[in-house]
Amino acid sequence: MEYKKMLIDDLRESIDTNSVSSEDLFKEANKLAHEYQSDINPFVTIIDKYSCRAKEKNILTGIPYALKDNFSTSGILTTASSNILKNYVPVYDATVYKKLKNSGAVLVGKNTLDELAMGGTGTTCHTGVVKNPWNTSRLIGGSSAGGAASVALGIVPFAIGSDTGDSVRKPAAFGGIVGFKPTYGRISRYGLFAFASSLDHVALFSRSVKDAAIVTNVLKGQDDLDMTSLKDDGKDYVATLNNDVKGKKLFYIKEACNLEAYDNPSDMLVNTIENFNKVIENCKNIGITVEEVSIDVSILNALYPSYMTISCAEATSNNSNLTGIQFGNRIDGDTYEDIMFNTRTNGFSELIKRRFVIGSYVLQKENQEKLFLNACRVRRMIVEKMHELFKTYDGMIMPASGGIAPKFGERSDTLSNEYLILENHLVIGNFGGFPSITIPSGFIDNMPVAVNITGDIFKDDLVLNIANKIEGTMNYKGQIVGDKNV
Repeated sequence: MEYKKMLIDDLRESIDTNSVSSEDLFKEANKLAHEYQSDINPFVTIIDKYSCRAKEKNILTGIPYALKDNFSTSGILTTASSNILKNYVPVYDATVYKKLKNSGAVLVGKNTLDELAMGGTGTTCHTGVVKNPWNTSRLIGGSSAGGAASVALGIVPFAIGSDTGDSVRKPAAFGGIVGFKPTYGRISRYGLFAFASSLDHVALFSRSVKDAAIVTNVLKGQDDLDMTSLKDDGKDYVATLNNDVKGKKLFYIKEACNLEAYDNPSDMLVNTIENFNKVIENCKNIGITVEEVSIDVSILNALYPSYMTISCAEATSNNSNLTGIQFGNRIDGDTYEDIMFNTRTNGFSELIKRRFVIGSYVLQKENQEKLFLNACRVRRMIVEKMHELFKTYDGMIMPASGGIAPKFGERSDTLSNEYLILENHLVIGNFGGFPSITIPSGFIDNMPVAVNITGDIFKDDLVLNIANKIEGTMNYKGQIVGDKNV
């Protein structure tokens, strides 16, 4: 079997039967990383030296992977794709990286991202834009752009990212792969550069639901260095993947998924909803009930502005240490105030500076009640509504987006009323810390589209179980760029 199409089980068997060595797999991954780098730009740093020193051998021992460049890696350049950190080499390891290193997983490279993980386009990386490998005139999405591209291309079978609003799940949809965000705190965030601490999740890309479960099994568990981390639930997510789903109930949001809710739906939206309806039929065929529910449109329309308000406020605080004084790319000045001003002015892109201005504004005493606290109220209202629905339903299923990946220039960091709910509902998973997974569901115009399943907190095993069963009704498991199982 061709390396690029091999899933974790395939790779494990090949290593264990001496059909191939771990070092050979690394060399193949390294060759592919260099081959695609100039056209797609999935990596900030490509690792050229093989290293596998397992302390706790498991299924990931010897398996290649990639890591988003906002996870601290001792002795390895870690830039968060920002000029202000373009020369930063940490002295400590993120817990995720340490766990993978101890497991003997082999790091192939550090993935490109939207600067400081703020953005959803993959166009604000300090090393250049990340292109969608299915069609290089289109975005792959962000912020975990490089990870999505590297898994979609078959460079690695899985990649670790971070998800604050949809930063893994949306690029996964645009890349035709799986993107899984576990329950908030399920995986330690120690060593992950903070964007918005109440929303940040460690998440991952893979080419099958089973691979997502395998990686999560290895990474989950409490970490004394992260006070928000959860105790290991003791569940084997792989063992429960094939549990019977007959009688399970899912819902979708009527206001986003019914074409009647739109005045002049585009052909793209019509095709997306048609694809979604086919998935619903597949669900019913395996015994899953799917029903529509109605949620107050005023709350749904407030999701995106509330997310921007909260995330910008938290980002402004979390990144106040990027001054050029302690570390980072310092720009000289006559005083320490000049150094900080020059470093931050020259070190951040316009998008980042705009978000910091928004964050500072909403945190001003006179604005907190009207802006920041109202955004928090919207968050609470939607989370309470979801908890209410989860008393009746096992999860929510929705199209992952309103269509295929946009072309460059079609999307920016501004608020648009077009398909506002459908494009931004994934943030619900971050607002409530809910486990949420995106899986491929087909093609439109030779570009992948996907559906998303979100469940109640602590129900990671059930979300993976349902997603695995739905994945089994389709033909997209394990696909890489070029596969056209339409």
